[in-house]
Amino acid sequence: MPINIPSDLPAYNTLINENIFVMPREKAIKQDIRPLKVAIFNLMPTKIETETQLLRLLSNTALQVDITLLRTATHTSKHTAAEHLDTFYKTFDEIKDEYFDALIITGAPVEQYDFEDVNYWDELCVFMEWSKYHAFSTVHICWGAFAGLYYHYGIKKYTLPQKMFGVFPHKLNVKKHPLLKGFDDIFYVPHSRHSEVKMEDIINHPKLNLLSYSDMAGVYIAADKTNRQIFITGHGEYDRDTLKKEYFRDIEKGLKNVPLPFNYFPDDDPENKPKFTWRGAASLMYSNWLNFCVYQETPFNLEEMPPLEIKDE
Repeated sequence: MPINIPSDLPAYNTLINENIFVMPREKAIKQDIRPLKVAIFNLMPTKIETETQLLRLLSNTALQVDITLLRTATHTSKHTAAEHLDTFYKTFDEIKDEYFDALIITGAPVEQYDFEDVNYWDELCVFMEWSKYHAFSTVHICWGAFAGLYYHYGIKKYTLPQKMFGVFPHKLNVKKHPLLKGFDDIFYVPHSRHSEVKMEDIINHPKLNLLSYSDMAGVYIAADKTNRQIFITGHGEYDRDTLKKEYFRDIEKGLKNVPLPFNYFPDDDPENKPKFTWRGAASLMYSNWLNFCVYQETPFNLEEMPPLEIKDE
């Protein structure tokens, strides 16, 4: 089944051209089915690119998915046209009385700041608290994962001596977890970040599970014991050329010591077309999430959703 998005959203034509099953909202509402309600709280400055990447992954499932795009009210994006935001995005006040099967909180290029110094931190805290009662399962990505781990569990983030940048091999720490059904023993994921959370902080926390990690990149996926909160430090949603664009952007800015993305350009030559080695694992993870952690668990009547309560074992 398709994702349901407005036919004038830029991602619509992009996904149609990729032969991905997308249904315009005006047609979807005629079907006698309750789709999964999925909200995306998009904190990235390149909102159109990020929303397209995530919608591509959410479409890779047999479930019908109804998308709501969300943005901050206390911070105005400088990289996305106001018309796009006004047309396709809502703010917290507009949806605070609604309930969602699933929620995604994206990353943001603010990880070198303390959380409290981010100008929309207070708004995000209100939103994360709300998510415990109004979203059955939430995926937090990159800085969103650091923010969620810090807000909900007090897990600190640490600045890395050099940017974690490239496509790294990962292992399974919990092989039979529903999120990881069908995964290979080794799979690849891009990372692009200046911070990390310590593996031992996740392992030693009584309310969290470490699901996957990399010997080079550290923690990849952590989840609470109910599987209703999932924290992902990498970027499985990235396109083939996303790291390439970041690399040349940093070079053009004149930044010092810009690392070459690890395991990305063939022969480590930036003139070569990057290898696309993570698409299958990313698609599998998001389809597993929607199926096993959301669809199989969420109540049909979302207003009957139990609040998130995480008990110590």
